[in-house]
Amino acid sequence: MFKSLLLGLRRKKLKKEFREYGSVIETFQVGSDGPIQVAQWKHPYYHPLKLDEGLVSFYRQFIRPGDFAIDIGAHAGDTTIPMALAAGKKGAILALEPNRYVYRILEENAALNTDKTNILPICIAATADDGVFSFNYSDASFCNGGFLSERKVTDPYHKYTLEIQGRNLEHLLRTEYAGYLPKLSFIKVDAEGYDKEIIKNLSGIINEFHPFLLSECNHYLVKAEREELFEVMSAGGNTLYQVGLDQRRASDFRSVKKLPLKKSDMMKHDHFDILAVPAGRTVGELS
Repeated sequence: MFKSLLLGLRRKKLKKEFREYGSVIETFQVGSDGPIQVAQWKHPYYHPLKLDEGLVSFYRQFIRPGDFAIDIGAHAGDTTIPMALAAGKKGAILALEPNRYVYRILEENAALNTDKTNILPICIAATADDGVFSFNYSDASFCNGGFLSERKVTDPYHKYTLEIQGRNLEHLLRTEYAGYLPKLSFIKVDAEGYDKEIIKNLSGIINEFHPFLLSECNHYLVKAEREELFEVMSAGGNTLYQVGLDQRRASDFRSVKKLPLKKSDMMKHDHFDILAVPAGRTVGELS
């Protein structure tokens, strides 16, 4: 009891005091990919990546060797790394992370496993306009947070602000990454409730190249925001599915087909991921 009380007091202290945290390198055996090194952020609130073959297999449903994919809200690289293994050395993953403290760990991960991956990290947020913006985080060392002022419902727990650089991603892609776009196959968005605005701002590229989309439905989103997220993700004839975290790690992804998502389902679950499958495509066709 006394030990847990001390632990709780220590966590509260850590939450209120700013510290910069480094990383530790862990190695995972990942099926045919062999040993993969991962830089794990040592921030006490960070949940270390447990990389396995099932997680990589999930992304291989959408990303082929040589493809281009985008990870928006990459954090330390938890989704970037398995996406990059799916794309392989001849592909590329553009990884966006605006938090400069965790971005350093993302850069470390981009420099690891370069014989098997090609990660292009960039320290920006995907915003409607270029500029400097205030993001809110739940602790003074900036582990978890985002553009929370754009949500209809905010919370008292994310009271620590960090100035970040925002860029219009569609313009950036068309001017600086245009050569990659013909091989764009997949976009992942995890932006703490700002996802629908990012997808709306990328509508031109999405309509032109028809990538698979994976987005989070944040538990703070109200009914109107959830319904708008459904609309922007289903635009162009996309079919939507609910994806659970347990299924994202499963080596057999066929079960996701049993969870089609309708607009009327958007209030049935607190927090979940949404997969958008372009018209004429099927989940698992790439495996």
